[in-house]
Amino acid sequence: MKELMIDVKDVSMQFRLSSDRVMSLKEFVTAKIGGKLTYNEFWALKNVSFEVYKGEVFGIIGRNGSGKSTLLKVISGILKPTKGMVKCNGNVVPMLELGSGFDMDLTGRENIYLNGAILGYSKDFLRSEYDKILEFSELGHFIDVPIRNYSSGMLMRLAFSIATMVNPQILIVDEILAVGDEAFQKKSRDRMMQLMAGGTTVLFVSHNLSQIRELCDRVLWLDAGKVNKLGIAEQVCEDYGL
Repeated sequence: MKELMIDVKDVSMQFRLSSDRVMSLKEFVTAKIGGKLTYNEFWALKNVSFEVYKGEVFGIIGRNGSGKSTLLKVISGILKPTKGMVKCNGNVVPMLELGSGFDMDLTGRENIYLNGAILGYSKDFLRSEYDKILEFSELGHFIDVPIRNYSSGMLMRLAFSIATMVNPQILIVDEILAVGDEAFQKKSRDRMMQLMAGGTTVLFVSHNLSQIRELCDRVLWLDAGKVNKLGIAEQVCEDYGL
């Protein structure tokens, strides 16, 4: 019997958007105290349900604004759903926003320990994995440079190296393989294949349908916050591309 790793049941997420044009903090406070602020309700997710099993690579596709990033943040625990429930059976390593969890004034070396600690790993464990992380990132002597001087590609390499070298049970990847040169993209795909072979469960969001087809077992198609289709990767991608 397959081991259930992620269980999403009837998840809905509502945001309240101000319908007033408030130009300053003073105007906002004045309107708030006076009870004159008005809001529009926006449902980013509506009754989304699915299950993901151990070792599966589960793809999520959809147009911009379809709710993909919101769903990943709910599963990661960054956002609490307005309705519904999410249960994750394992440690979750989210790679959602480039450089999130990093301190831009610290060096790459210091950020390995900082980011690793945020992910719940001990200093001794990170010290034992440090050489592997550095080698995979290909940052060389730049590892001792403050990361505010890094390019987006260098930040991505560091983030990916930390997240994948600590062998997460659940890895959440948002477009991360789309950044960097072709050689590093290939190395990243190979590393993800190793993780998958070792039993890591992966949630993978991408606009690149060829990557989705190559890596994913099943795919969820979100449209305006709702589940449009859920099924075998090839079939869902074919329908989505029409």
